[in-house]
Amino acid sequence: MVTIRDVAREAGVSVATVSRVLNKSGYVQEDTKKLVLEVIQKLNYKPNEVARSLYKRESKLIGLLLPDITNPFFPELARGVEDAVQNEGYRLIVGNSDEDMEKEFRYIETFLQNHVMGIIASTIHSDRFLNLKIPVVLLDRTTDQFPSVYSNHQQGGRLAARTLLERGSREITVLRGPQHIRPAQERFLAALDVLSQSSACFYVMDTSFTFNGAKASVKEVFQKYPKTDGILACNDVVATAVLHEALRIGKRIPEDLQIIGYDDVPISELVFPPLTTIHQPAYKMGEEAAKLLLAILRKEKCMDTQIKLPVKLIERETTRKVES
Repeated sequence: MVTIRDVAREAGVSVATVSRVLNKSGYVQEDTKKLVLEVIQKLNYKPNEVARSLYKRESKLIGLLLPDITNPFFPELARGVEDAVQNEGYRLIVGNSDEDMEKEFRYIETFLQNHVMGIIASTIHSDRFLNLKIPVVLLDRTTDQFPSVYSNHQQGGRLAARTLLERGSREITVLRGPQHIRPAQERFLAALDVLSQSSACFYVMDTSFTFNGAKASVKEVFQKYPKTDGILACNDVVATAVLHEALRIGKRIPEDLQIIGYDDVPISELVFPPLTTIHQPAYKMGEEAAKLLLAILRKEKCMDTQIKLPVKLIERETTRKVES
């Protein structure tokens, strides 16, 4: 591996001179600078970015904090962020917090120790960012205090509820999702508003976002409300748990029971029957969050710092078709 000392030796200059050329700091004669750059190219020398960032107190690094990378929605967000920042010459440091405040704090400390230029975060503990001296953009799980990118959860909740009603469900159970997570509550309340204005009976059951966490809740749904003929799930993973249990107890899908998920992650198309769901543009959300952060770093003016993206219904085979 070629080092800065190898470059200095080959060019016949000091290490300090090579460092000044690399960091564009201090005076170096033009012919010396040209020689050093030629040697760098000849030896294919790659500067140590970590060392340079420590020296310059800046880097080409962006911190990305996610709540749960086992949830297939978040890797899609991350990919959108990664592709966008890489196009601008940046790299990601990714942290998985498991929604643990102490773990989040340690990741933020790690980001700062590596002199990240900014942070993109999907977290409910946004107060941790209030006193930072670097820009922060919130993604999906947002507040009004920071620049944010999110999807239209009110639109999604209404769309899901209307879809079940239009396709004939009259006893509907809403699997609400964690009450402390803003997106889950926004779409739950929007769905509730639509159901409240209908003649359908509806029930509410709390559940987590995970498959294993949802299994017990789903069994309870069918025990408490055996006539349920429509279920609104808080995400596709929970909808998959619903589908498994419904098929296990002999429900016909969608004749006896209609199911609508949320997110449109890859699993929704892979299960059988494939899930009808509300599509969130996860990749686009990540991409837009990255672009917003980079625009802030460039100090661009007149930018929209609250970006809300539309959602849409993806019809598959867990809902009935509407006759024209």
